[in-house]
This record gives sequence, structure tokens and C-alpha cells, in this order.
Amino acid sequence: MSGDMRITVTRTLTKDQQARRERLIDAARELALEGGYAAVTMHDVADRAGVARATVYRYFATKDHLLTEVAADWAHRITHDIDALAVGDTPTERLTALLERIVAVAADELTLTSAIIQGVTSGDSSVDDARTVLFLFVRDRLSAAIGDPVPGRDEVEIVLGHVLLAALVSLTSLRRPVEEVTAMVRTSGRLVLAGALAAAAPS
Repeated sequence: MSGDMRITVTRTLTKDQQARRERLIDAARELALEGGYAAVTMHDVADRAGVARATVYRYFATKDHLLTEVAADWAHRITHDIDALAVGDTPTERLTALLERIVAVAADELTLTSAIIQGVTSGDSSVDDARTVLFLFVRDRLSAAIGDPVPGRDEVEIVLGHVLLAALVSLTSLRRPVEEVTAMVRTSGRLVLAGALAAAAPS
């Protein structure tokens, strides 16, 4: 695509513009759910959303940029009620419940998950800002699930974010069984938190 089409929106959107942007994200999500990464083209997204093709590029620089925003919408949707999702009396129980929930939803929507993981992990520079916002949101959700103060919290959140990404790649690209991936995030969450607490304990 020509350079003049690679434009990322940074201005404040009007109500109508925000609604149009959300309609484009919805259209891309529907196409990804139906046919995966290959099914999401800017032309088909425009058609599905009922807008001109050029309109898509006013909001999203590239297909991978759009799919990263779809990933953000997906992450918000499945973690919107953190208190209900992250159940348990301890930080470990709450964290592992959330991680397991994300894996379960990802496995149920495997075609969509595969498409958004390809977009999020793209080397396309247009993805950088949206990916950073997404990763910060995921860290915030992990932090909310943990709840209680944890030593080295920033490092814990970063490690757990990488664990979650590895889990989603394992489901999609590596086609590992959901039971195996669920056990992996459960064990990883428990070990990471236990290690952080042990490191801070007096000798």
C-alpha cells in the first residue's frame, strides 16, 4: 500500500467517528472469526462495515494494525468483569482463574485468536503503539486479578504477560491441546507468584 495510506489516527474522534471506528473493528472481528487471518482484508472490512475502502485507512494504517485493535477489543470483552472472572481467596487463585478463563475463550474462538495473534506479533511498525497499549491493558488486568501487594509487581506482570502470549501462540500456531495450555498457565502463574514472594521473604 502506498505511503500516503499508512496513517494512524491520533486526534480525538467525534461520536460519529468513534462509532464508525468501532463498526470497522466489529467487521474485522467477524471476518477473522469466520475465516481467520487471510479473510481479513481492508476491502472486505470496508464492505462488511458499509463504508468506502479509503475510510478504513483513516482509522487503521494496515491490516495488522486493525487486527491489533481487534485484539484489544477482545481482551476488554473477556476481562471486563475482573471481580467475577478472577475468583478465589488468594492472589494465586485469582490469577490462575483469570489465565484459565482467557485460555478457554481463546480455544473456543480459535480462528479469531489465531488471526489476532498474527496481527499483534507482526513486525509491521504500524502495530507498535496499539500493541503497547494492549500489553499495558493486559498487565493492568493481571494486576487487578492478583489484587494483593506482591514484591516486584512490575516484573511479575511482565513475565505473566509473556506467559499468556506464549499460551496463545501454543494454542494457535503450535496447535497444542487446550488442556495442556491450561495446565501451563496455571503452573506458571503459581510458580511466578511463589517465586516473587519467596525472593522477598527474610532469609
